[in-house]
Amino acid sequence: MIVLYGFRHSYLLNHQIQESENKAFYKYHILKIILRGPTLSFLAAIFSFFFFPLSYMFLGLIVFFPLLSHLTKWFRSRILGQEEELPVDYFTSYLKEPLSKERVETFSDGVYAIVATLEDNVPDDNIVKDKYSGHLAEALREFSPSFLAYFGSFVTIGLLWFVHHSLFLHVTKATRLMTLLNTLSLAFIGGLPLAYQLTSEFAEKSYNEIEAIQISCVTIFFASIFQFSIWIAALFHEVETLHPFARYGGKEHAFMFAKLSLYPCVSLAVFCLTCVMSELSTTIFHLTQIIVPFAFLVLRIFVRIGLMMLNYIMSLARSKSNVLEEEEACLSPADVLS
Repeated sequence: MIVLYGFRHSYLLNHQIQESENKAFYKYHILKIILRGPTLSFLAAIFSFFFFPLSYMFLGLIVFFPLLSHLTKWFRSRILGQEEELPVDYFTSYLKEPLSKERVETFSDGVYAIVATLEDNVPDDNIVKDKYSGHLAEALREFSPSFLAYFGSFVTIGLLWFVHHSLFLHVTKATRLMTLLNTLSLAFIGGLPLAYQLTSEFAEKSYNEIEAIQISCVTIFFASIFQFSIWIAALFHEVETLHPFARYGGKEHAFMFAKLSLYPCVSLAVFCLTCVMSELSTTIFHLTQIIVPFAFLVLRIFVRIGLMMLNYIMSLARSKSNVLEEEEACLSPADVLS
């Protein structure tokens, strides 16, 4: 309806579409792309009543249809030699196609804000009266693991939002691939409150508690590694997508690398330690929740110290190579041959 209304009032359209002689083609091309999702969803809903595997296939086509379409076009052009020329340049689905950076940030901030406050750990009034004889302090003491899980998930989500915010401060243009990776990261961030809540549901040092901690580590790892992948995807087209400071060789490049790799490394290390030292898994997990926020505070100092040490080592190596070159230059040709 929005597309039809827009083409009915042409002053609402893009200037290129307004000046184009192929407005009808634009309209049908845009409608075909927009209606593809609802049509496939409707077919998935129908087939779910009697053959649900086919409905999953239709839902998967919603995501992968643009890629299959480009693969088909590539096959026709490269293998069959059939070039398809369209009089429109908009509404393609290339992974490097630019998207609105502001909309990506707004959507992400909304998800972070909602997910950070999902848990409800307040004891019910009837439970306080019946089980704890109306003593709220005793009830809160009993619910303390749930409160710790809430604060742990809130801090983790807050730090991941901080990393996300720092990343997009240096991003000048978002692409479809970066948006896809951002959506995958948000999907795992949405599971963090549930994962943290599981850590407080079971007895201490039990097998279920260890598994809940490992699930939390895996969730944090994938949420953060997809953030790291956004930056890697931006580096492939850094001239168009990144601020000069964050590009390879820029003064913020090393710091962004350290900031984005901190949570993947920590979560992977904690997961491995819980597999090896299962009795200390709870202690290790809670210690990392305390250490990681402070690690972010001193991260820039560590990065600067590391870069200074690396530059010092490289300068020593260069000075040694220069000394060897000078010694070889002072030698006679006969000495060099010998």
